[in-house]
Amino acid sequence: MDDRGTRRGRPRRRGGADALGAACLLAAASALVPPGPGPAGPPGTDPARALPAAAGQAASAGETAVREIAAGQATTAGQIATAGQAAEDCADPEASLPPSAADGPTIAEIKARGKLVVGVDQNSYRWGYRDPVKGTLEGFDIDLARAIAADVLGSPDAVIFRAVPTNQRVAALEGRKVDLVVRTMTINCARARQVAFSTAYFETGQQVLAAKDSPITGYDASLAGKRVCSAEGSTAYEALERESYGAVHRDEHDGTPRDPDRYTVPNQLDCLVRLQAGEVDAVVTDSALAAGQAAQDPTVELKGAPFTTEYYGVAARLGHDDLVRRVNHVLVAYRAGPWTRAYEKWLKADLPGISGPPAPKYRTKPSP
Repeated sequence: MDDRGTRRGRPRRRGGADALGAACLLAAASALVPPGPGPAGPPGTDPARALPAAAGQAASAGETAVREIAAGQATTAGQIATAGQAAEDCADPEASLPPSAADGPTIAEIKARGKLVVGVDQNSYRWGYRDPVKGTLEGFDIDLARAIAADVLGSPDAVIFRAVPTNQRVAALEGRKVDLVVRTMTINCARARQVAFSTAYFETGQQVLAAKDSPITGYDASLAGKRVCSAEGSTAYEALERESYGAVHRDEHDGTPRDPDRYTVPNQLDCLVRLQAGEVDAVVTDSALAAGQAAQDPTVELKGAPFTTEYYGVAARLGHDDLVRRVNHVLVAYRAGPWTRAYEKWLKADLPGISGPPAPKYRTKPSP
């Protein structure tokens, strides 16, 4: 992801006295919680520690590895080479390392600390969001993060949550701010050069979200001349770059300090706020996220069908192979029961018809 600064638009409704509904409550919670310990909740919860934007996008994974080896920070040069080879041979990005419950240097470091530090969202309804009444983080991704903490450290509460903007997920791992990112992060080859992914835990696809009375029919020619919002560094933005159908989707001065963050925004939820305010005509995002946003706001709906097939994975730092294998070990058991319970609790009402998690894929090529 690139790492431009975070900024929220002012929540002005298209019309009506409803304000912004749950979306604005979540955005307000994110913006107003002060640094330091969060509100009363499970031990270790630290959702208010959102990561600041960096001065520029982190260098390539290879350059990062060289710096870390020189500084004595990389696990081993061999593990970096393994991850780099996997990215280089990226014919099937969803194929991950085989599962293992064995401890390694990364797991040992986490156990010595006594907490697993996980980058999450706190604004995506049903996935990772702060309950405006209880003040606790909840959602499908939050449950998965707790399951990993329970396996590694013996308690689902042995976790520190750090709120990470969409465009800061990679930087959070490269900067050692978090051990893992569990934040609706799509697995692809470009990202596999920057981070190490687990096996896939959810299947989704890009889709268009717009007002119910909009003439937009989907990801097609009906977008011509329309203002379309996407998150910076997201697969939605990449799709619009490949084929925009004449939509206006880039900001003037994009990627500079003068970037107005109007059409390309740091956090995906900012797009919903802009849609509600009438500042954009449509949003392109993952169908899984868009379904939650449509549930928050009855005046918007999904348009057309998903036009890509994508998979979410848990992301770790390159070279942290023992942690990736441990997450994959957790996912084996998670798919056998907890996944379905989490889906029924958080997602089924808005994303019906999903029979189960995607089957895991493992690498068959031995490590160098």
